[in-house]
Amino acid sequence: MNIADLAAIDVHTHAEVSADGHSSLSPELEAAKGAYFKAHAAPTVPELAAYYRERQMAAVVFTVDAETATGHPPVPNDEVAQACAANADVLIPFASVDPWKGKAAVRQARRLVEEYGVRGFKFHPSLQAFHPNDRMAYSLYEVIEELGVVALFHTGQTGIGARVRGGGGIRLKYSNPMDVDDVAADFPDLPIILAHPSFPWQDEALAVATHKPLVHIDLSGWSPKYFPPQLIRYANTLLKDKVLFGSDYPVITPDRWLADFAELDIKPEVRPLILKENAARLLGLK
Repeated sequence: MNIADLAAIDVHTHAEVSADGHSSLSPELEAAKGAYFKAHAAPTVPELAAYYRERQMAAVVFTVDAETATGHPPVPNDEVAQACAANADVLIPFASVDPWKGKAAVRQARRLVEEYGVRGFKFHPSLQAFHPNDRMAYSLYEVIEELGVVALFHTGQTGIGARVRGGGGIRLKYSNPMDVDDVAADFPDLPIILAHPSFPWQDEALAVATHKPLVHIDLSGWSPKYFPPQLIRYANTLLKDKVLFGSDYPVITPDRWLADFAELDIKPEVRPLILKENAARLLGLK
């Protein structure tokens, strides 16, 4: 991967469909998500690679393993990692392991890093139905910290389950970034990304990222024109080295995100930090 030639690094994209057509969500949740976001058809990982290659951008790619809570198996981590390896000029592999799987999750995490060079792990507390500071997940964080890779946590509201009866059973309370503050305190050498503007807990996310040295914020899942003003203010100042471009593709395209980001009042010297430099440093790409 030639970092100098990249226009941007998108730290938040989803492998939502496998090569054989298996979806990462149940049919009910997949249909509801598509209606809520008016999302584009989900690409396979090789298709995602071609899409980002055309734009001279790199992308972090992951699935979400919430099998215990949902009963639905994810797109296999091995498939995602192998596809990323075949497209290493533009794709950066992350993985997702269900924390409820205990020792099996720990073994899987170690194997994925050692065999495939996976650079981080995605957690979706609301979908996986766990509080990030639940001690049952701590053995998993221990191995992620030991291996020197990133833990990325969904925070705030989720469009998954939105407008489905009872929200599809998905509970928003699990994604309060203050739970991740405990993780950052208990694992001080673990690099962490708080994903998304953390509605309705934006101030909590800013507080955690300001207080804990290795906590970052990605800006995925929202069009920048809807960012709350305090998020823009902190991105321009105190957190300029800790805020990251993320789209949430295919939910939001990088084209739309970047067009709206261009309209924000972001300092010229901060833009390249958010779009590429911060991610390159965090992911060890430079």
